[in-house]
Amino acid sequence: MNIKKIRRLMKKYNLRCPIRKANPYRRMSKAMATAYVAPNIVNREFEEHGPRKILLTDITYIINNKAPRCYMSTIIDACTKELLAWVLSQSLEIDFVLDTINQLVEKHGTDLSTETLIHSDQGSHYTSIKFIQLVKDANLRQSMSRRANCWDNAPQESFFGHMKDELDLSNCYTFDEIEKAITDWTEYYNTDRYQWDLVKLAPVEYYKYLTTGVYPLITPKAKGYKAQSEALQ
Repeated sequence: MNIKKIRRLMKKYNLRCPIRKANPYRRMSKAMATAYVAPNIVNREFEEHGPRKILLTDITYIINNKAPRCYMSTIIDACTKELLAWVLSQSLEIDFVLDTINQLVEKHGTDLSTETLIHSDQGSHYTSIKFIQLVKDANLRQSMSRRANCWDNAPQESFFGHMKDELDLSNCYTFDEIEKAITDWTEYYNTDRYQWDLVKLAPVEYYKYLTTGVYPLITPKAKGYKAQSEALQ
């Protein structure tokens, strides 16, 4: 059938053909992509090198089918499991990932060293020129998981899993409400969420314990946990 006839019939019967638009994020990813892939220096040695030596970063979706879809960029300490920096965004543009690095340096720069590694997957955000340059400017080193291997960044994936299991977003209808709920949960996670693998301490307390060698005394928040400093030291 001739294309002119098709157009005439579509016009006569008021037919419209939907045109699938290009995915802006896919186009953005191609524009940011480089051939650079950092070696997997971490090699799953997440805790052996002590606190503030291996930092893990990634992005996750925050969806509750009520509020707008959000994207969360995080950086955690692989040894202490402490959430060091996080940024929430309604866009996958690279800016919020760069803001996470800037927040890390601002809050914890004095605890970092030139031996500190930023470990990520091979996503376009982390292979972009802007991210690579920012990591260099912060005097940090870069490491990447092997392609399609989530085990190379397992503690980060575990963190997201626990967060989504515990975070209640059922009453959130706006971006600001989601951000407030995440802020409350992250503060609880860092200071009040005691973990068996961290000798029954919260991440912030565990970091202090590793750097000072002093096991904290029992506080009302830690009720139910026994401070066995002799055994733990």
